[in-house]
Amino acid sequence: MASIVVIALVLILDLLAFVLAIGAERRRSTAEVSQDDAGRSYCVYTTDASTWYGVGALSLLLAGQAVAMGASRCFCCGRALSPGRWRGFSGVFFIICWLTFVIAELCLLAGSVRNAYHTKYSGYFINGPPRCTMLRKGVFAAGAAFTFLAALFAELHYMFYAAAAAATPPIIHGGGIGMTRI
Repeated sequence: MASIVVIALVLILDLLAFVLAIGAERRRSTAEVSQDDAGRSYCVYTTDASTWYGVGALSLLLAGQAVAMGASRCFCCGRALSPGRWRGFSGVFFIICWLTFVIAELCLLAGSVRNAYHTKYSGYFINGPPRCTMLRKGVFAAGAAFTFLAALFAELHYMFYAAAAAATPPIIHGGGIGMTRI
């Protein structure tokens, strides 16, 4: 039987990561062109709160994945699971969970880095108004979507792993290759 504590802990960590990723998308830095006293144009960026929201979401998602994989012994350590559909489902969700986890982490990391770079950028331009580069819409939203999927697949992997671990191993009567005299 799956541990309620592990399920609840992974769910809470991943839910908080999802909420922070959505908050990072909503609080992305925007830029405006402004002029200084000498009449030169430069870019002024809004707050970089989304960078820290993205880093927080990245850290919480990593913690949730670590708890889920630690509880299931990362599917490869520990005693062998009983053969059957639960082990098969657990293996499929293990692979999908890691795939969505890596994509979510990359989206959150790339969004945080790009947002922090643009927030700190300011320069003086002489010819024409400056091009104020900003983080594209949807980078943190993609991270939030894959965070949700990673949470879902981590929970399913753990529950199927627990079901396979609790299953009784099959009894083999006289198994093996029959050897007879020729």
